[in-house]
Amino acid sequence: MLWSWVESGDDAWFVDRVGRLDAAVAEVDGHGFQVTPCSDAVINDRLVTVKDETDNVSGSHKARHTFGLMLHLLVRERRGGGGERPPLAIASCGNAAVAAAVVAAAERWPITVYVPVDAEAAVVTRLRELGARIESCPRIDGEEGDPSYLRFREAVSEGAVPFGCQGPDNGYTIDGGRTLGYELAEQAPDIDRVYVQVGGGALAASVAQGLAIGGSSAALMAVQTEGCAPLARAWERTAELGGLDEARRQRSSVMWPWTPTPSSAATGILDDETYDWAAVTEAMATSGGHPVVVPEPEVTEACEAGRAATGINVSPTGSAGLAGLLCDDPPADTKPAVLFTGAQR
Repeated sequence: MLWSWVESGDDAWFVDRVGRLDAAVAEVDGHGFQVTPCSDAVINDRLVTVKDETDNVSGSHKARHTFGLMLHLLVRERRGGGGERPPLAIASCGNAAVAAAVVAAAERWPITVYVPVDAEAAVVTRLRELGARIESCPRIDGEEGDPSYLRFREAVSEGAVPFGCQGPDNGYTIDGGRTLGYELAEQAPDIDRVYVQVGGGALAASVAQGLAIGGSSAALMAVQTEGCAPLARAWERTAELGGLDEARRQRSSVMWPWTPTPSSAATGILDDETYDWAAVTEAMATSGGHPVVVPEPEVTEACEAGRAATGINVSPTGSAGLAGLLCDDPPADTKPAVLFTGAQR
């Protein structure tokens, strides 16, 4: 169930509008949304359930989030009687930017994308093809945090609609993301843990909610790399403070920008902060999971192993959950799952 469907109050209108938006997405990106594959593979002598998002809209799971956000905007637009559409804004270095631009182009809704100066050339090219306005954001001496995110926040304060994958900026981004958890719970009901790569944290928060609603008891294992691991730091700090309630009250002493400059082959999870840290921490604690921090060499080794075993064109970011599984090395009788969330461009 989607929150936007509940808000619409009109089942026939909502179903029709979802279908029309999906058809428009297909015109922009070549195909619309379908249930993505889930199958078992032997990777480094371990049986692993792999949920493959690399052929999803825009080449990753991110369009689930932005499609869900657009549905909420359309419901509100219908209720408000139309009027001039406010601009959309997102801060991203890759897949989220492309996903947002695809969905915005499908609805002909203007969007500005705030990217780092070293954003991948292929990403920038695709954004231009989709008609997005691109703002390159250099780091400024004395300024803490991701400059792209800071410029994005400035745009939102001036009236832009947050159209990205950070739950604290727009909680409705979780809505579409939960569909991945719904599918995984139905396709692999016997898994007992799922290793999810974490940047801003919306993917992990969404999947955890979707799995729980779908009846799965799988533990959430949140994976980051040694080059940027603010969530693991927050997990330890939360324990020191005696629990999440106090950690939320002392947010600035639990979650703050990672320094020095984040770096990893898994570039798509190099968020300076895990914006959805509290939701992910709660999901790990209630499900019996924990964070996993992966040494950098294992990021690329896991990607190569995953590609060789499955034939999936996954990127180091998209296979970072697998790196977490191989690094964590749970007992042989466990039934782990990973998400291959983004294709190698």
